[in-house]
Amino acid sequence: MKAPPVPQKEGPRTNREIRVREVQLIDSEGQNRGVVDILEALSLSEEQGLDLVEIVPNAEPPVCKILDYGKYRFTEQKKAAEARKRQKIVEIKEIKLRPGIDDHDYDTKMKAVRRFFEEGDKVKFVLRFRGREMAHQELGFKVLERVKAETLGLAKIELEPSMEGRQMIMILAPK
Repeated sequence: MKAPPVPQKEGPRTNREIRVREVQLIDSEGQNRGVVDILEALSLSEEQGLDLVEIVPNAEPPVCKILDYGKYRFTEQKKAAEARKRQKIVEIKEIKLRPGIDDHDYDTKMKAVRRFFEEGDKVKFVLRFRGREMAHQELGFKVLERVKAETLGLAKIELEPSMEGRQMIMILAPK
């Protein structure tokens, strides 16, 4: 029987969790106090009613700062939430085509493709072959070449047209 693993704490070490003899101390006003004994740093932080937080653990000696840990965690969470809100998740939209697609159907699908590129999404073209159409793969290749020519200014080719079983696939990404 093994003992259960010790749960790893999220975030930086604070106060008594810091297990080194000396630290590079930055006080609550942001002034560098230099290399200080850990007990002295802890007593300074307790005097001010604040926490000793390890900011740069990999430095030699580790850099610690005297600050309010609750406030520090709150601001870090706010920054992370703001970063998540700003990021754009790129989706891959799929457009299904056939080798004998009519002009109006083709134009309608191309209108959707332009809208996807404006939204910043990638587009995957899937051209399906059924039955005897497999004998005329050049027709499908011509359709994808036409798509490539029309989207030349809007997109760059991420995956050239290639056969996968009974379908031809091409992926375009917005410029």
